[in-house]
Amino acid sequence: MENNIETVFTYRSYSPADTELLAGAIAAASVSGTVIGLDGDLGAGKTAFSQGFARHLGVRDTVNSPTFTIIKEYEGILPLYHMDVYRLSLQEADELGLDEYFYGQGVCLVEWSSLIADLMPPRHLHIYMETVELEERVITVTGIGEPYGALCRSLIRNGVK
Repeated sequence: MENNIETVFTYRSYSPADTELLAGAIAAASVSGTVIGLDGDLGAGKTAFSQGFARHLGVRDTVNSPTFTIIKEYEGILPLYHMDVYRLSLQEADELGLDEYFYGQGVCLVEWSSLIADLMPPRHLHIYMETVELEERVITVTGIGEPYGALCRSLIRNGVK
């Protein structure tokens, strides 16, 4: 039986720069095989988070939402696999062979991951972005299992810098 205890860190962002600080802290803790699910309403900042995350991984290419291409691959300190599964059914997502990405050498960032929750690895980081005001967001970071719980505990202890 896997120990998938959840550890939660809540962050309040007042600007895209604040969101990038969080993305940078998470990118700095990422290693090969890191899987991050990213959810929230349209316009909540998922793509802005992804762009900041990619910058902190050393990606030099322009990063935008892979809505119609489903998966975009970028080279940085680690390979980044940026996915948008919004337009996929669970069966279509399953047929893409996402496990090869999830358990590969790169970092996976999956926008709209709740739509494929059954396919996500049992241990991963889940980020939910909620719009409060025009620029204000409440971002809930949930570490499901280890090492993701440790990442959240580090954010709780040290904050975002």
